[in-house]
Amino acid sequence: MTQAPSVDVHRPKVEYFNLAELTNTDPKGFIRPVERYRAEPWGLYMARTSDHPQFHYMESWLLPGLSIRVTVFHYNPAHRRDQDYYLDIGQFTQVEPKKWKAVDHYLDIVVRSERETELLDIDELLAAHAAGLITLAEATAAIDNASIAIDGIAANGYSLERWLDTLDITLTWL
Repeated sequence: MTQAPSVDVHRPKVEYFNLAELTNTDPKGFIRPVERYRAEPWGLYMARTSDHPQFHYMESWLLPGLSIRVTVFHYNPAHRRDQDYYLDIGQFTQVEPKKWKAVDHYLDIVVRSERETELLDIDELLAAHAAGLITLAEATAAIDNASIAIDGIAANGYSLERWLDTLDITLTWL
């Protein structure tokens, strides 16, 4: 019998988006300059450079009503991935008129347009719940929200855009 690999148990990642100061405070506390924010009734768009070794730029939409964050990573050539969108499941709230907060609830979805979705990090969610870092209600909501997104995308030919169009949400990118 093989033993399952151990999971890195960590607190939910928290991130801040300050529209007035054009900054993004990442989960490690680093304050990053933001090139562009755009608020819509259904969400918040952010575009910024990155010093990550795998990607140089990122664009994200926080969609609080769906409990998802949709990100397009602009990968460096040696690190390109077979994905069109990366979805984080979590709680995304406007905490002040010009400030938003994101709390990641561990589950992620890779969208490969017109082909498939892939649910990631179930082990992280379960380990965080077992360690008391996320409540049963939060873990259940994460599973429900991931299921809604996966079902919606699949029902629309594995197109994130077509699913969001049915909800009157149109994402635009740089």
